[in-house]
Amino acid sequence: MLEAANHSEKLLVSELKNGNEKAFRQLFDLYYQDIYGYSISLLKSKESAEENVQDVFMKVWLNRESLNVEQSFKAYIFTIARNQAFNVLNKAANEVLLKEAVFYESQKSHDYGDYAIREADCKKLRKQAIKQLPPKRRQIFKMSRKKGMSYEEISQELGISINTVRNQMSKALESMRGFFQLHDEII
Repeated sequence: MLEAANHSEKLLVSELKNGNEKAFRQLFDLYYQDIYGYSISLLKSKESAEENVQDVFMKVWLNRESLNVEQSFKAYIFTIARNQAFNVLNKAANEVLLKEAVFYESQKSHDYGDYAIREADCKKLRKQAIKQLPPKRRQIFKMSRKKGMSYEEISQELGISINTVRNQMSKALESMRGFFQLHDEII
């Protein structure tokens, strides 16, 4: 049975080499889920994984004439998927390093004394904004923002519905936004 599948794959690859779009579509349909799952495992993002799959099959189509019928097509596309994913990750890492370098350089030329005072004022203002919230809303806000709990975890711990948590968080953020707008001369 494995040999029949292997023969079928070789036939499809051979047809693809000759520009057969139906063969390409069959190979795409056959391997889409595998490449998508593999891409998600590497990139940790549905959008990036979807893009990676598209890039893999675009590369296959563009290089179809040089495909080796004797080579495993599955191994070939997994190799492309891995290489493309690593390129994306390297590019993202380099962009992060560049942003950090630019941020570091701009921070060096910034007056740190003024920054520290301003940061202290903002922290004080944030504490005041939180203190003015009703007790239950304040508790929900702190569980979400300070403890990093999900709405579902908060709802389970407090014995309230997720919608109540969502509504209370929305009201808390709206109230704090209004508080900050009243005190925007500090910010």
